[in-house]
Amino acid sequence: MYSAIALCCLASTIPANAADQRKVILDDDIAGPRAAQLMALMSPYVDVLGITVVSGDAWRDENVAHALRMLEIAGRTDIPVVPGAIFPLLNTKAFTNKWEALHGRLVWKGAWMDDKFPDGTIQTQPKFHGPYEVPHLPEGDPQIKPSNEIAANFLIRKVHEFPGQVTIIATGPLTNLALAARLDPTFAATAKELIYMGGSVNPHQQLTSKSAEQFGREYRNTPRLEFNFRWDPEAARIVLREPWKHIVMIPVDPSTATELTPKLLNDMTASQTPIAKALRQYNEAGFPLWDDIATAVWLDPSIITQSDDLLVDVDTDSGAGYGNTLSWAQGWGPDLGERVNTVVRSVDVKALEKMMITILNRPQPKANPTSIK
Repeated sequence: MYSAIALCCLASTIPANAADQRKVILDDDIAGPRAAQLMALMSPYVDVLGITVVSGDAWRDENVAHALRMLEIAGRTDIPVVPGAIFPLLNTKAFTNKWEALHGRLVWKGAWMDDKFPDGTIQTQPKFHGPYEVPHLPEGDPQIKPSNEIAANFLIRKVHEFPGQVTIIATGPLTNLALAARLDPTFAATAKELIYMGGSVNPHQQLTSKSAEQFGREYRNTPRLEFNFRWDPEAARIVLREPWKHIVMIPVDPSTATELTPKLLNDMTASQTPIAKALRQYNEAGFPLWDDIATAVWLDPSIITQSDDLLVDVDTDSGAGYGNTLSWAQGWGPDLGERVNTVVRSVDVKALEKMMITILNRPQPKANPTSIK
């Protein structure tokens, strides 16, 4: 059934002409060498036009440095890294602090995470710093420089350069895309499709590991709350109301059946290439495969085992539900511009893991000589 996955994607997703590569822009708050982006970089018949970077899990400039270094390690310094938004459209750290005082603590606040994780948290506590500080990277500081272009302008320029051909895979907050949409009302309609990791519909803990228990606390009592939407709810609402030809939503829901186990991390880095070494050294086991699902679904939609067509929006009221995911069956929404999303509920986890192992162990171009520490 999955023999084509050994070629990194099913035959139905491979262009008839190998020169006719599938074009994609990766928009992310990337915080290190990550499998989701590297799967796109390493897949045949894929043309990564650029990586546009936004704040979220960490600040934009730090994320830009991680993206640049990842491309050096991958031997793909031909791909531009384009800096985007530093701050959300309206949300601020001060507002988030006041919101927490009224409505309770957020488990994860990304670049605003200046307080300690609760006792028993197994993931590493990030070092808090200001938006313009770029600490030395554990994987080594990059030697190459980012593009001088602004991410929103780059996104607009590329979808018009290749009308109807560019997929955007967004795995961080949607600020860059919201800015592009407001600068160019034809932006979304000119792209081929949007695939995004964000939002949360009705997730349930499916694994029994300590890691699964830890991440379960993020949605056990607040099932509609998810970080990418919560960082910039206004941006998410703008983007989801744009006239995309096709929108695929990867909410938290399918990720609860996945985990970057020590075995999976070992298997997907067995090749000992520079990419494999970086993934092994700078990725913590235990995390769900949030962003990896988004890339994998684009490479091979057949791994989706359950999905629904729902109207999706975001709560932008400043009360207790700020940033929460809103969804309705078609015909039941308020009809204020909501768009139909293909909402992925579950995926074939074994096929997902096999795809990751196959792609990430492929041969790669010669890496930048800067050493991997």
